Formats: sequence, structure tokens, C-alpha cells
Amino acid sequence: MYRALALRAIERDVSFDDEPALVKLTDGLRIQLEPTIGGNRTLLDGRDVSARIREKDVTEAASRVSVHPKVRAWMVTHQRAMGTDGGVVMEGRDIGTKVFPDADLKIFLDADPVVREQRRMAQQKIQGDVAASVAADLRERDRRDRTRAASPLVAADDAVVIDSTSMSEDDVLSQIEELVSEKLNRQN
Repeated sequence: MYRALALRAIERDVSFDDEPALVKLTDGLRIQLEPTIGGNRTLLDGRDVSARIREKDVTEAASRVSVHPKVRAWMVTHQRAMGTDGGVVMEGRDIGTKVFPDADLKIFLDADPVVREQRRMAQQKIQGDVAASVAADLRERDRRDRTRAASPLVAADDAVVIDSTSMSEDDVLSQIEELVSEKLNRQN
């Protein structure tokens, strides 16, 4: 959702540091997330922007627009609306601490920064000189998100922390499925 707002800011040439202008961009903003087998399809005002919001400029902009408390407040309201009826799985850097502090299950997925950088480069098929820039951008994004005043990136006190440094994607999914099953069994 932050990526969608960041894309709107890029398209409308709004500064990522201008909180009032960013909040104004949310007027009438429609962000829809549609689950698919390959991940969420993101619609911005009805337009599929799923691929575009994963590009470098939007990734960088999303972290910058997310530092503003009034932008975060708008996002939290809309994220909570998506989860009103329960039964949702959400991921994000403050979902367990700010958006859904009373969620039935919270998972904080972490990994060694170097491994995260390698995964990002493999995911985006990045090699050579560009790799150092991507790694630096990822480190800066993490620094900014962990130190921002509004909803910094931290694990919730009651979150299950999974360090995926030496795990495959299938291993991580297996562990999460097990946690969900355990939780559901305890509730029934």
C-alpha cells in the first residue's frame, strides 16, 4: 500500500518529504490488494500496478513516504478495514505492532542483512555494479525504517521471530503453516 502511494507521488511529482502534499494524495485514493497464487495483485485506482511498484524508484520512495505520521495513520485505518472480518494474512513492517496489535498470530521474519541483500539481488536478477547500489539501498531502507519516529520496525513482544538466514523459502512456509495449524487447533 505504501508502494502504491509512493507511485502516485512519483506520477504526480509530489515530494516524498512533503507530508501535507502526500496526505492530500490520499484523497479519493483506492488501493486494492487481490490475492493470487503468485502474490498480491495491487490495483491503484483500478489500474494493475503490481509490477511497477516493485521497481527500484518506487521501492525507495515507499520507504521515504512511510516515515510521515499522518500518512501512516491513513494507511493503518485502511489496513484495519481490510482485516475487519478477520481471517486475513498481512505482512508489513508494523502490522503486528501498530496495525493489528491484537492479531491471533504474529510472525516477525528476519534474516542476516547480507543474506537479505543476496536474496533481493537474485530475486531481481541483479548483477555487477548495480548490486552494490541495491545492497546500499536495502541497508538504508532498513536503517530508516528501524529508526523512524512513527511505528519503527521492531518485532512485537508477542511475535514469533523466525530467522530465515539459513532457511529455504519452503522451510519458512512450512514453519509458518505449522504455527498457524497449532494456533487453529488451540482455538478449536
